[in-house]
Amino acid sequence: QMLWVNLIMDTFASLALATEPPSEALLLRKPYGRNKPLISRTMMKNILGHAVYQLTIIFTLLFAALQRDQRPQDPRREERL
Repeated sequence: QMLWVNLIMDTFASLALATEPPSEALLLRKPYGRNKPLISRTMMKNILGHAVYQLTIIFTLLFAALQRDQRPQDPRREERL
């Protein structure tokens, strides 16, 4: 099972690296320094923005489901398990 997980996870990563050819500017740029942050300011904004978006959708669906469960039930309707 671990072999299949490893195969699937590595396949997507290798496809992501193999589909975009390296540009000349990327190959000629100097490496980032050791003290530079791993996540840039733009990346952090994108991550936080996406997290807020996902939380908004999740909580909207959650509260909509809770409101749906709190509606009065028809007394003629039987509860079924």
